[in-house]
Amino acid sequence: MRFRRLLAKTLLAFALLGVLAPVAAQTVPAQAQAQPATVNPSPTLPQVNVGSIGGEPVSLQLQVLLLMTGITLLPAALLGITAFTRIIIVLALLRQALGTGQTPSNQVLLALALFLTTMVMMPVFDQAWIAGISPYLDNQMDFRSAWEAASAPFRGFMLAQIRENDLMTFAGLSNSGPYASAADIPFGVLAASFLTSELKTAFEIAFLIYIPFVIIDLVVASVLMSMGMMMLSPMLVSAPFKILLFVLVDGWVLVVGSLAASFNAV
Repeated sequence: MRFRRLLAKTLLAFALLGVLAPVAAQTVPAQAQAQPATVNPSPTLPQVNVGSIGGEPVSLQLQVLLLMTGITLLPAALLGITAFTRIIIVLALLRQALGTGQTPSNQVLLALALFLTTMVMMPVFDQAWIAGISPYLDNQMDFRSAWEAASAPFRGFMLAQIRENDLMTFAGLSNSGPYASAADIPFGVLAASFLTSELKTAFEIAFLIYIPFVIIDLVVASVLMSMGMMMLSPMLVSAPFKILLFVLVDGWVLVVGSLAASFNAV
């Protein structure tokens, strides 16, 4: 019985809906029926003009591609036109002279080299920002003029560290010398000469650092030989004395200070 009553109520409800639906549709005002449905248009992206080459605008996609390409070249720029190369080589050879193996670790040496490089290069960065980058961002200078103005401090820094012999060597290899002024030196010749000079300077500094540690090794080896302890490794005995000497003279401060002072001012 309950099922029959429920079925009858359901059929009655559908019948009422079928009768009332046409009546409700007739009661809608004619203006509301005639009014067309408004569809919100999809928003369009604004036109962005981020640069031009030869008077023609460059698409945003190409600008992003050029930016990503430039980012991949940042490690090469860090190694080739900054003080990083000299600093990291000296620190690595210092660790080898101490005979401490992988202590400090490569990550610690890289972090110290990066901080020291930032400190040494900060005046150059400031000059490049004031001369070229900031005016370009403020639309006061075109890209070519801003590039020349921003690269001038880096060229001056590299020229201050380059040996004349290295510069003449690469100028002869490239068949582009002699040069009337520093501005006439091609960037490739300048970067190669700078990197070679940095390698030579770094090894000269490392040689001076090596001397006291080599003397300790020789003294320890001679004492062990005189005592007949030929089976005992001199490096094992000399390592604590080298670390003690380095700590007593405050070696890290001396090395870092000497590295920062070894760069010629622009």
